[in-house]
Amino acid sequence: MPQAKIHVYFMPGLAASPAIFEYIDLPQREFQVHFLEWFTPYEGMTIEAYAAELTQLVVHENPVLIGVSFGGIIVQEMARLIPVCNIIIISSIKQRSELPRRLLFARYTRIHKLLPTGLVNNVELLARYSFGEGVKKRIKLYEQYLSVKDKYYLDWSIEQIINWKQTRYRPDIVHIHGEKDAVFPIKYIKNCIVVSEGTHTMILNRYKWFNEHLPTIILGFGSCM
Repeated sequence: MPQAKIHVYFMPGLAASPAIFEYIDLPQREFQVHFLEWFTPYEGMTIEAYAAELTQLVVHENPVLIGVSFGGIIVQEMARLIPVCNIIIISSIKQRSELPRRLLFARYTRIHKLLPTGLVNNVELLARYSFGEGVKKRIKLYEQYLSVKDKYYLDWSIEQIINWKQTRYRPDIVHIHGEKDAVFPIKYIKNCIVVSEGTHTMILNRYKWFNEHLPTIILGFGSCM
């Protein structure tokens, strides 16, 4: 009798499409992958309500949730609502103390309200919010990965990140973080697997590392088997 596959749900980063996972290749004999996508929240929607909507798309029991950047925050909120085997977050944070000081400053000063998010059709601007790196030379590459260009979504997302309240995280969460992440600097991150030379976009440019290590990391969750 064939062994049941482990269902793995991927959530992309801020404004990004599931295409950011196009190079991730988990062995099909053991895993079945599914991709979640961003949608524009309704006015006044909480992050909890947003996560609840996404859980409706998870149709398998006890899945593994993998989230990148803001997607890592979202999958943690989803795991409060449904039973999951475990969570893997990539280039993300697992508690508000891991926010960089500039975002903590924005929380108290509300300076982020001055950001020109109405210019969401400016792909370079959106890429900077989403990928956090000097992207001028790679803007054509990143343009294909940015799928949500709605001002309300972008304003809402920045607000949720800055005001995320989580102070305690699951002790079994797996946090994978790049040594050179410019969005969430490694100096603020605790208890993570550090990827040497990894940046905030390492799901794209260090995919070989993930293809080599993700299967072992997931199979290490005894409750998934």
